[in-house]
Amino acid sequence: MAEGLIAAIVVFVLASFVGFEVINKVPPTLHTPLMSGSNAISGIAIVGALLIAGPKEWNLTEIFGLIAVVFAMINVVGGFLVTDRMLQMFKKKEAKA
Repeated sequence: MAEGLIAAIVVFVLASFVGFEVINKVPPTLHTPLMSGSNAISGIAIVGALLIAGPKEWNLTEIFGLIAVVFAMINVVGGFLVTDRMLQMFKKKEAKA
């Protein structure tokens, strides 16, 4: 059990560093399309988290699944709102009479 936990922590830390480096190198012009793609991926994470959180008995796995659903929903809704707001900046404004 301890080896699995240590391996999971190592993978999490390495993924955090790689994710930070990848995000840091993205130019601002690609931010909106990448954000839309990440929202779609978060939607997939919501489906997986719902499957984990589904059973009636409450143990640690189901609690983590519920937390994952909440955070993924916040990410999806907030990401779509920000993406929509950014796309509104590119629409032509109507001339006022």
